[in-house]
Amino acid sequence: MLGLFKKVRDGLAKTHDKLIGEIKRIVARAPRLDAESLDELEAALIGSDIGVETTMRIIEEVRKASAETREVDVVSIARRIISEALASQPAALRTAQQAPTVIVLLGVNGTGKTTSTAKLAHLLKQDGRSVLLAACDTFRAAAIEQLKIWGERTGCDVITGQYNSDSAAIAFDALDAAISRKCDFLLIDTAGRLHTKKNLMDEMAKLQRVLRKRLPDAPHETLLVLDASTGMNGLNQAREFHQAIGVSGLIVTKLDGTAKGGIVVAINRELKIPVKFIGVGEQVDDLQPFDATAFGDALFS
Repeated sequence: MLGLFKKVRDGLAKTHDKLIGEIKRIVARAPRLDAESLDELEAALIGSDIGVETTMRIIEEVRKASAETREVDVVSIARRIISEALASQPAALRTAQQAPTVIVLLGVNGTGKTTSTAKLAHLLKQDGRSVLLAACDTFRAAAIEQLKIWGERTGCDVITGQYNSDSAAIAFDALDAAISRKCDFLLIDTAGRLHTKKNLMDEMAKLQRVLRKRLPDAPHETLLVLDASTGMNGLNQAREFHQAIGVSGLIVTKLDGTAKGGIVVAINRELKIPVKFIGVGEQVDDLQPFDATAFGDALFS
């Protein structure tokens, strides 16, 4: 558990250092936290992309505390509020009553979707589960080859089709294979798509419909992969994908390379979509199950 916390803490170092540095600077200059200091604190919190709603809740709690005592522990207040907000959504993967559990991964290009698919497969394999991968990003031949390589590395078979072939048909064949092989999980890697492109959103809806013809309750999870470094643009992506397709959870990647890790809080709070996993590095075991308390502690330790 300590090793897991260290990965999360190290991955959030840039967000932590920027945010804690700002808080300490503000508090050191004005321990009584006057109106000007509270405005600065508000700006620092919003700048970390935790969202306006969470920021205002923290500011209100800090204002109340400062009226009662000379020295306010801003960090503890922020940590508690953020951990409570994140813990309100279930982080565990939803699984099928009868295998296979079908998980579709989607998102815009460049978020680390194919890599996240492979890392999730590795995580499930480490837990003793059997995993089948489906390469449904048929727009890019490189994506198919990339998933094949990851399949070899993680010890998972990969169901593929021809370049530019029907992704829904590949998903159907993969589900057939997962059922016949009695696999615990089927992970479906899909093509990167802009949330503003209706034809690509329609294609994703078709893939979901085709899966349900074979297995009525599939997919059991539709996970949106977001790049944390995009900040509040990630919130817009999540909103559009959720409205168009219905997103059951998030994988937030590249948290180790940005000071915008607070976006996890904003999306969770505003859209009520639970964060399921976070990516805190480039290694195969750097995709971690989301833990609200560990995240809050790492952000404000």
